[in-house]
Amino acid sequence: MDVLLTLIGVVLIVVGLQDVFHALLHPRSQGTLTDLVLTGAWRLSRATGHALGGIIGPAAMVAVILMWVLFQVTGWALVSLPHVPEGFSYSPGVDPADYARPAEAVYVSLVGLATLGLDDVVPTQPIIRLAFPLEALTGFALLTAALTWFTQIYPPLSRRRALATGLYGLASARWHEGLDARNPAAVSRVLDDVTEQVLHVGVDFTQHSETYNFRESDPSLALAAQLPYALVLRDAARRAASPDVRMSGERLAGALERLREALVSGFTVDGDSVEEAVASYAADHGRAPRPA
Repeated sequence: MDVLLTLIGVVLIVVGLQDVFHALLHPRSQGTLTDLVLTGAWRLSRATGHALGGIIGPAAMVAVILMWVLFQVTGWALVSLPHVPEGFSYSPGVDPADYARPAEAVYVSLVGLATLGLDDVVPTQPIIRLAFPLEALTGFALLTAALTWFTQIYPPLSRRRALATGLYGLASARWHEGLDARNPAAVSRVLDDVTEQVLHVGVDFTQHSETYNFRESDPSLALAAQLPYALVLRDAARRAASPDVRMSGERLAGALERLREALVSGFTVDGDSVEEAVASYAADHGRAPRPA
């Protein structure tokens, strides 16, 4: 039985660490368990009409981190359980008989994972003495990973908001009207800038897919509401008289197609065409596309 508990504990530790690795370092930036939590949180938000608003994204990430901690605490507790209390030396005044063995194993695991050190109980068996520094190292790595995960989402969110704000400004000015009356080089520069931003956002959705769950309270910052105007720009550029502007329109069309692929392949967005995917993206975020 002791061997079985130890094996189960090791499996939980490895599975948890593997999920952290995939969530932070894998190109799709998601682990299997992380994906389940994030998708489940998003489906819950959508089922409630996004009543939680913009809190669902941060809340889902906190839930993932708590899941990682739970896996490590449980795994290390199961590794320690067969050695409680015989494998530990207790401080005077602490009677191990006063505590249930599972509860004591969880306590030891929590203190070790939090890298707080053990004062009232010290491992004495060689294998446990070796395991506890490894657990402390795991806890430090998990804390670092959690902080890194939160800090690395802000650049993608900023790029998405910048694209949404830019499209909002162009739509407010009805920039797509009268393209042939403007300097083709200036028009192409604007279109190429939008294209570059769309490409960046598509890559962000692939590498930082957890950011999909972040909703904006301000419609002008919500890409789901402003992205349809990129289709208007694409169509207007394709109809332009200038070959350079038409070429910029085709480049924008290609960027939008790659964004569609990122949305359809990784999230609850449907659509065989860019138009369908953009509409599905807006509906999934509870946003009505702004009319051009």
